[in-house]
Formats: sequence, C-alpha cells, structure tokens
Amino acid sequence: MQLTIPTILTLLRIVMIPVLVVVFYLPVEWSNLAALLVFALAAITDWLDGWIARRYGMAIAFGAFLDPVADKLMVTVALILIVQRNPEWLLALSSAIIIGREITVSALREWMAALGESGRVRVAWTGKIKTILQMVAIGFLLFRENLLGLPILQIGIGLLVIAAALTIASMISYLRAAWPAVRRQQ
Repeated sequence: MQLTIPTILTLLRIVMIPVLVVVFYLPVEWSNLAALLVFALAAITDWLDGWIARRYGMAIAFGAFLDPVADKLMVTVALILIVQRNPEWLLALSSAIIIGREITVSALREWMAALGESGRVRVAWTGKIKTILQMVAIGFLLFRENLLGLPILQIGIGLLVIAAALTIASMISYLRAAWPAVRRQQ
C-alpha cells in the first residue's frame, strides 16, 4: 500500500489524539490553549486531507476508510475529556448523543456497504452543519476560559446542544435513506 499525503495527514490526526490527552492534563496555565490548538490542528488536517485527495486525485481506499475513523476517535476522546472535566448532565447527554450517533451511523454505513447499498448513506447538509458546530463547540469547551468578556464555556455548551440536536436530525435522515434497503433484507 502506498501512503499518500492525505493518508499521512489522517495518520497524523490519529497520532495527535494522545497529544491532546497529554496537553489537556498538563498542570500548566496554558494547557487549555494547547488543547484547543491541538484539536484545531486536527480539524484543519481533516479538511486539508480531503481537499488534497479530491484536488490531486490522491484518494485511496485505505484513506477513505481511515479518515472517518480518525475523525470519530478525535471527537470522542475530546468529548470524554470535556465531560470528565465538566460533569454536567446537559454536556454529558449531548456528548452521549454525538458519540452514539457516530457509532450508529458507522455501523449503518458498514451494513449498507455489505448490502451493496453504500450510496444510500451519503453525507447530508445537516451532517455538515452538525460537524462545523460540533468542532467549534469542542474548541470552545477545550479552551473554556472567558475571552473578551464572553462566557466561552457556556457558549460551547450551547453550541454542543445544538450540534446534538442536529446529530439526531442527521441520524434520522441516514436511517430514512437506509430504510428501503433494510426492508428488502427482511
């Protein structure tokens, strides 16, 4: 297997997961900023690897498999860290919804692929908006300190709740799209 630049960027994102954990727990004043920067760098590499793969025809099957896995791992670990530091019910519920949806949709995509129906579970606009809100929310929640008089932690929680609502909506659209194939299998 040949490693392309997009696949290397995806692997780098996976390597950044333990880095995120370490900087999150560093007993220094700037650990929140460092965690935000690691997460932001991971989000940028996520966008960049997809852009490079499409723009320069470097998409490979392994990269297409690994990219969403890397994304889900980074988001899941970040949410677990955030909830551990802020054990509030609304934050925990929103995080559980997001993580549960990621597992459900991944399983659904795998099942649809096994049925030869992978085209049924394409990314919808709600999923794209959800991802943007989720990434911004996680960034705010990792940073968590007030900035320019803005309550960053509370804004992050609000954005994560909205992302969780969109998560449910996008999961419903995936399930609706897959339902005809599911019914045929019964």
